[in-house]
Amino acid sequence: MTDTARTTGARTIIGEPEVVEDARILDAGRAVDAPAITAAEIVADPAWGRLERAALAIRPHQVKDGSIPERDAHAEAAAHVAVIVDALRHFAPRIPNDRDYLLAAAADFEAWRDGGFGVPDFYDSLAAFAPAADRRDGAAHLVVFPMYTQNGSTDRLVEAVVIEVIWPDFIAELEAGEYTNPLYLGLRFAGFTPGYDTNSAVLFPESVAVTPRVPAGAPEGTPAALPTFTWGAIFADREAARYRRVVRAAAEITKLELPEGAARLLEDQELAERTFVMWDMIHDRTHMRGDLPFDPFMIKQRMPFFLYSLEEMRCDLTAFREAVRLQRDEATDAVTREHAQLVQYAIIFDRIFRFSITGTRVRNYDAVGGQLLFAWMHQKGVLHWTDTRLAIDWDAVPDVVVALGDAINDLYWASIDRPKGAHWLAAYALVSSTLTPHPASTWAAGLPREVLEGPLKGWTDLVMDDEFPLSMFFEALQKKMTVVIESTAGITGRTA
Repeated sequence: MTDTARTTGARTIIGEPEVVEDARILDAGRAVDAPAITAAEIVADPAWGRLERAALAIRPHQVKDGSIPERDAHAEAAAHVAVIVDALRHFAPRIPNDRDYLLAAAADFEAWRDGGFGVPDFYDSLAAFAPAADRRDGAAHLVVFPMYTQNGSTDRLVEAVVIEVIWPDFIAELEAGEYTNPLYLGLRFAGFTPGYDTNSAVLFPESVAVTPRVPAGAPEGTPAALPTFTWGAIFADREAARYRRVVRAAAEITKLELPEGAARLLEDQELAERTFVMWDMIHDRTHMRGDLPFDPFMIKQRMPFFLYSLEEMRCDLTAFREAVRLQRDEATDAVTREHAQLVQYAIIFDRIFRFSITGTRVRNYDAVGGQLLFAWMHQKGVLHWTDTRLAIDWDAVPDVVVALGDAINDLYWASIDRPKGAHWLAAYALVSSTLTPHPASTWAAGLPREVLEGPLKGWTDLVMDDEFPLSMFFEALQKKMTVVIESTAGITGRTA
């Protein structure tokens, strides 16, 4: 990720006096900024309720791409858009850091309506939204876009969410030092529409309905492009809340005696939130750092899903390694050292107890990452399942887990000089050296020569949906944990 300067052109407001008052608060005839309101004050404002109801009412008329093709629904949809627009202009002066965005969003909604409710294009408002430019602990934002929500809805429906930034001093100091990540935001929910009453815990600009365009004043022949993205946000309160619920249940089922710090995470939601912000910030910046093949995540490329497992584990274990380093460094301040220890617990327990058994077994790369960590720790002798009781040798854990990260980093370094297919085979060898493949796996038996000589698509087609099935340990744990994991959909820090 790269830092991007934010530039917003001045907007001229033309119309009746009440229109001007929508953009500014009048004080003795002079336009002034209103004091910023909190996230709690936003959701308590009746205008939020009106906006939320209008968004809920317009969504059933939208199809997958966000448009409203049924002309008979346009009059009703226009009425709902009017309510949304009024609310956005109502909040614009009350959330000064979002004023330009909220006014642009109002204009984009009107343009969508006036254009006959075709595929929505919220280019201008997305370009104006820059929450990472104001990373203050407790800063509030109101976000309204036609968008999909990852792990929620794949349809681009109107979604509205009120958020609060989590940015404690020690995180600000880490980010200003060795862990620069100018686009990252840790968030807390205050209110949301149904796309977020799900497992979705991210807010990314890539999910917003936008039509690429040629920037104004660009030279002739410049290709159309999306606006420059200047932020990426993760809801740490949801991550923390579901972690606390899942790990508490799993520890009881496995009779695991938690270390004191890990036990405190289960009792303190805000402590867990800050811990996840630290983990996420280092994880997120790692995707484009290190000795990497040209494009390690290959988002738009089809490849064996276990490669995504390794990329996510590489980033998690980089965060783990840095947490170990910070904890062991005598120069680290007490607050950061405390959270560095907690990050280690969070990564291990979230990966083992939640990731491994969440979701289907269809190309579930996050699950394979959790399975890999558990099996690695077990086979290295620091995790024990004896007499139906789980035990972990915590003094030995840091070096063993860091060694798994080193193995993945070595794979990446060597793959800089390898063809893509050879990298895939080496990655499979790394995973299958710890996890047992499916007995019917063609990859485990060895890909036929005619497949190896053909296009890589043929290689990917032969990867089983459940290439690395759950072990007997996880099969039994999943049966006991399914209800608990399902109960975390839509959870927030307020509802944990």
